[in-house]
Amino acid sequence: GRLAVPYDYARPDLGDFSLYVVRRPAADPAQRIGSMLVNPGGPGFGGSDVAANAFFYFSPELLNRFDIIGWDPRGTGKSTPAIDCIDDYDKYFGVDSPPNDEAATLALIDLTRQYVDACVERSGAILPYVSTVASATDMDSLRRALGEEKITYFGFSYGSELGATWLSLFPDTVRAAVLDGATDFNSTSFDQSLAQLKGFESQLDAFLAACERRGVSCPIFNDGDPGTFFDELSVQIDAEPIVVRSDRTPVTQGVFYTAVAQAMYSSTYWSMLERALADAAEGDGSGLLSLYDEYMQCDADGRCDDTLEAFVAISCLDDPGAESVEEVNANLPIYAAAAKRLGEGWGYGYTCALWPERASERPTLNGAGAPPVVVIGTTGDAATPLDSTRKAAAALESGVPVIVDAAQHTGYGANACIIEVTDTYLTTLTVPRNELLCAN
Repeated sequence: GRLAVPYDYARPDLGDFSLYVVRRPAADPAQRIGSMLVNPGGPGFGGSDVAANAFFYFSPELLNRFDIIGWDPRGTGKSTPAIDCIDDYDKYFGVDSPPNDEAATLALIDLTRQYVDACVERSGAILPYVSTVASATDMDSLRRALGEEKITYFGFSYGSELGATWLSLFPDTVRAAVLDGATDFNSTSFDQSLAQLKGFESQLDAFLAACERRGVSCPIFNDGDPGTFFDELSVQIDAEPIVVRSDRTPVTQGVFYTAVAQAMYSSTYWSMLERALADAAEGDGSGLLSLYDEYMQCDADGRCDDTLEAFVAISCLDDPGAESVEEVNANLPIYAAAAKRLGEGWGYGYTCALWPERASERPTLNGAGAPPVVVIGTTGDAATPLDSTRKAAAALESGVPVIVDAAQHTGYGANACIIEVTDTYLTTLTVPRNELLCAN
């Protein structure tokens, strides 16, 4: 179905978004508790797929007891109008990064301006209205449309920030909430970015250490020094990017590091990355290009959905961070010092500094007045590091951190313990012990 919500709740005459909503009814109507709103993160990912494919995300217990309600947040997915900036991702995101000289840096800044101009040209009318606060207010509109006095929520990754915003704005409507893979949502975008950089670098170190432990069965073992193999390959690709297809971006150093970042989201990618790195050293960059495409939400022909465009628009609107090219450049040495492999290129993001829209002041997210909220953190989470998740739980008046021992982004489903603890809380409102550790 669809639900109309205003661009601006204070000025409903400006126009409406039409939110695309999917409901998966509770499999056991006699035991139904109510509706559970779900969001997979991003920002930019549509939540309708989570409801449509709920069996992939949630246990049979939750599917039996709740109507799973997924929606594509304003500006994303099948909701209309949706953010759409460009068609050719390779042109804008396949670039060599970090730039090697001043001319390359200036070219990157110019390309970023072209991207921002394209977003304004195609989607400028809605760019001011896709903030997280606005989407959190949409959640209350959904609750009312569903006829629920209080409602349950399950959010993954950025979905945790969305959930924390919602429960801080509408605490009296919260039955229960799970925030899985939460960031330190009250910190600045620079601090969040720096924490995430350290998380990815830590997982990259773990990836290389795991290869070294395995010995010659690891394709990049390199006589016990996979780190040197990795570093030399990075330099090699910077000097001579690998052409995979004439109609696709070559594997530049920027593509290389994007592929590596994708593989750090879960240790299940590590064997794929090992093979891709070994092949790249022999001149075959297809494995790295495939990982890059997965990160960008693109198919093998370079056709991409608009997820990344929505991610950028929402992120820059919420918290632009550096507000000038000069401020971005001033932060580059801090990133480089924070991570020896990934840090040099991490800070070269000029988009938000050039973004035309800024949200009004962000509310402090403390969940005052809300019931206990379970906040799940994972020990080996690169994207939302455990320390950030702990800070998120501490920021909430009734946040209860639960720790999962696993090398992946978000923790629900990683083992039987976290499934049982989470399901028990959602179905019976039994709050788990603070800092409960779920390990295999």
